[in-house]
Amino acid sequence: MNANMKLVILDRDGTINRASDEFVKSPEEWLPLPGSLAAISRLNHAGFHVVLATNQSGLGRGLFDMAALNAVHAQMLKNLATVGGRVEAIFYCPHAPNEGCNCRKPAPGLLVQIQERYGIHLQGVPYVGDSLRDMQAAQAAGCAPNLVLTGRCADLLGQVLPSNFPADTRVHADLSAFVDHHLGEAARFPH
Repeated sequence: MNANMKLVILDRDGTINRASDEFVKSPEEWLPLPGSLAAISRLNHAGFHVVLATNQSGLGRGLFDMAALNAVHAQMLKNLATVGGRVEAIFYCPHAPNEGCNCRKPAPGLLVQIQERYGIHLQGVPYVGDSLRDMQAAQAAGCAPNLVLTGRCADLLGQVLPSNFPADTRVHADLSAFVDHHLGEAARFPH
C-alpha cells in the first residue's frame, strides 16, 4: 500500500455493533447498531479502506474460542456485504487484561500492527471508537481520535468530555455522524 492510502480504523463493539458486558460470543449476539453498516459502506464507496482494531479479551478469559470469534466476524462481513460494504482486515487483541500485552487498548500495539501491515504512517488517520481506552490508543499511535457515543461513553451525550480524554478528541453521536463529518472534511481538503 502507499502513503496516500485513504484509511479509517474502527473499533468493533459499541462502535459498529451493540456492546455487551457479557461479551459478544456468537453470531446471534452480534447486533449491528442502527446505520453503522451503511456508514461503513459509504466510507468504502468514497474510496476509504476500513480496518478494525478491537480488544477481544473474551478469548483470553476463555469465554469463547477462535471458531466463535471467526463466526461472529463472518456474520458481520456477510451483513456488511448486503449493503455494499466491507472491512479489509480485522486486528484483534486476544489477551485478558492481566496479561500485560502491548496490543490491548489503551496500548497502541494493534494500531502499530496496522501501520506495519499497510506501510503507512498513521498520523491523522481517523480511529473511531466508543471508549476512553480507544481514544488513548489513537493518541498514542498518532491517529485522530474520534469518539462515538453509542457504547461505553453513551452517558456523555451532551456533556463536556472529561479531562482524561485526548484534547483533540472529536465527538460524534454515532458512526453515521462520524462518516458525515469525515466525508465532508475529505471533500473540503482532498489529498
